[in-house]
Amino acid sequence: MSETIEEKLRNYRTAPFDARFPNTNQTRNCYQNYLDYHRCNKALTDKGQDLTPCQWYMRVYKSLCPMSWVSKWDDQIQDGTFPGRI
Repeated sequence: MSETIEEKLRNYRTAPFDARFPNTNQTRNCYQNYLDYHRCNKALTDKGQDLTPCQWYMRVYKSLCPMSWVSKWDDQIQDGTFPGRI
């Protein structure tokens, strides 16, 4: 039985297990979900589509990442010095 994006967002509690990041240290998981959110946002904005699916990535990175990292990355994106590819 497949849940819709809205149902998954409504039932979201904490970041689910991701097989790409099996270890206890979730730093890469945090960073990857941050990148995925911004890539999703950019791609769907360019296509003129609804951004609701991107909210999943935002919720995951907000539950995994320290807010100091997120604010630093946001500042770097605004300044054009962010090291990741978005």
